[in-house]
Amino acid sequence: MYTMQLDKMTEVISHFIGMFEISVEEARQLKTYDEFKIAAATKEETPDLPNTNVNVKAPYTLDDFDPHVPYMGVKPDLVLNTVSSSFWYTPPEIVQHGHLSPGHHHFHLPHLPAFGGGMVLPNIEPPGAIAAYINQEIRLSDNDYVGAGGHGLIFTPAAVDDSSHLASLMNVAADVSPIDDVTLLGTPDDMAAAVVTMGERIAAYTEDPSGEANVFVLHPDATSGPILGTYVNGQLVDDADAPKAEDHINLLKEQHQDDEVASAGPDKDDYNTPPDSSDFMSGWGNGLLSPCVEVDTGTNTLINSAVLTNNWTTTSVVATVGNSYEINAIIQINARCDTDIVSSSLNGWKLGNAPDEAFNIAAFKHIDPSAGSVAPTAADGFPAAWVVTQVTGDLIITNWIQQYCFMTDNDTTVMSSSGVRTSVSTGDNTAINDVSLNELGHYYDLIIIGGNIYDANIIQQMNFLIDNDLIGAVDGFQTSGEGSYSTAGNLLWNDATIINVGGQNHYEALPTSYLQAAQGFAAGKDAGPGDILNDPAFAGIGALRVLYISGDLLNVQYISQTNVLGDSDQVALAMNQFVAHPEAEWTVTTGGNQVANFAGIIDVDGTDKTYVGGEHYSQEILIQADIISSDPELGGQNPDALVNEAIAFLADDAGADDTQMDHLIVPTPDHVQADGVQTILG
Repeated sequence: MYTMQLDKMTEVISHFIGMFEISVEEARQLKTYDEFKIAAATKEETPDLPNTNVNVKAPYTLDDFDPHVPYMGVKPDLVLNTVSSSFWYTPPEIVQHGHLSPGHHHFHLPHLPAFGGGMVLPNIEPPGAIAAYINQEIRLSDNDYVGAGGHGLIFTPAAVDDSSHLASLMNVAADVSPIDDVTLLGTPDDMAAAVVTMGERIAAYTEDPSGEANVFVLHPDATSGPILGTYVNGQLVDDADAPKAEDHINLLKEQHQDDEVASAGPDKDDYNTPPDSSDFMSGWGNGLLSPCVEVDTGTNTLINSAVLTNNWTTTSVVATVGNSYEINAIIQINARCDTDIVSSSLNGWKLGNAPDEAFNIAAFKHIDPSAGSVAPTAADGFPAAWVVTQVTGDLIITNWIQQYCFMTDNDTTVMSSSGVRTSVSTGDNTAINDVSLNELGHYYDLIIIGGNIYDANIIQQMNFLIDNDLIGAVDGFQTSGEGSYSTAGNLLWNDATIINVGGQNHYEALPTSYLQAAQGFAAGKDAGPGDILNDPAFAGIGALRVLYISGDLLNVQYISQTNVLGDSDQVALAMNQFVAHPEAEWTVTTGGNQVANFAGIIDVDGTDKTYVGGEHYSQEILIQADIISSDPELGGQNPDALVNEAIAFLADDAGADDTQMDHLIVPTPDHVQADGVQTILG
């Protein structure tokens, strides 16, 4: 009993002590809380960081090539050092034997009557040969089969074979180009012969009005001189009025958005709005999607881009003992076959067809660095010495670039609406070849060539597009909702520019002094400059930097670009086999493809004049062709009949896996050649 009372008393005391500790702790917290509230009240409020939208725009346009850049090396001046001496020393005469070797420098010093002296002359190196052979190829086969919407059908039309259409277009293109079968690959002799052959064919080429292509041909006029300006589909236009790629090619279009304009509201297609946001499900009504079907089997993009800058051997004067062959040629061909057949069930739909567009844009520019500048005069003095370096044999400066894109996107789809939003895209492929070469080499005041000059700048661009589409309806297909379709809207684009830097038509007969110097070098003698130093082109130069080439100078720049796209799609429209949804909205796109070529050559030649001992042959040509073909066999058929012949129902006893077949995307196996277009070039 006593023990129980003691435990109870102990419990009361313990409880009292616990309550006391809690009261003390509450008092302490109250004191701390009051101090915290006072500190929070006296604390300065920190303003929010400013939120400023900064719009950065850089609307810069590149200017034409300017050879007078600030970082070009200054031509060396002759430095004369005179040293007094109390005695005279006459060095022994050393006779040089043997042919000049590459890299040897031969100095000619005039007699200087003085107590004694010397000259500091520049040390120059001969250029090396350069040959760049670049081949870029992209091949893609993307032939898809898609069935969706619960229609329970299989669509098995005949395989697309566009090989005959492609072969026909290529044959016509071959007839348009005068140099399609001439190759620049091979030995130096083969390259020289190819340049001569090209020049002869270009000179003899005339427009054939009876051909299958719409061809524009331009040769230089004898009175107006070389080809100059920008031509768009055979019309001379100002540079500012020429079509811009960023206005037509989707991949290059700039998206401008004004941040100051308030948004018209939340985007109903934005599925990233968090559920706790006030904009969640805003604009969706009761939260149910309107049934719609969107099918896009086109919108493929093929682009070839090549830019070549040749500044390997820049000089003021070129002198050749032989002939001079010059070629500047741009050949552009757009060829397409776009035959579409559409079901009469789509007559009430909106036709979103933008017409196919084809652009051939070519620019020839000649920049004369001496134009507008004050030429040095005899009062500025002439060189007192020259330094010669040599290349034995031919000097080859050639760049051969070939870009090729081949793509097939022949898709087969059978679609129906299942009461939800269905979006299918089997196209939208992108293939890009891109190369940029900048060849910056040596500078000389004079280049003497013992052989011939072969100078060729050639650009060939071709686009081939086959877009024969079929849109048909299965028996029973009907729709009361809005619908739109587009089977065209394709773009074919060729853009080429050739810029020659140098005195155009500054060709003169080879003076005797240059011929004697070349003959002396060829004989292995240390030829003197003679009257070369007194050429007005060298006025104001201290020491003349000279390059001697015992063979030919082959300066050949060649760019070939080809795009081949086959996008012949077959689309079947059906109804859901369980619950039809005629109120569904439909959008079908089978076109919208874009193929483009961009090429530019900047060739820096003699910037002042060229002396020719033989004949000067100059050929320039611009060819712009547009080839349009059609498929009368396809155009004369009933699309609904073709679709219903190729439609089959799934077997009633098919397994569960088979019933879902129309929801699968089945790619064509790699080992099966499903498209005949590939076989013609494979």
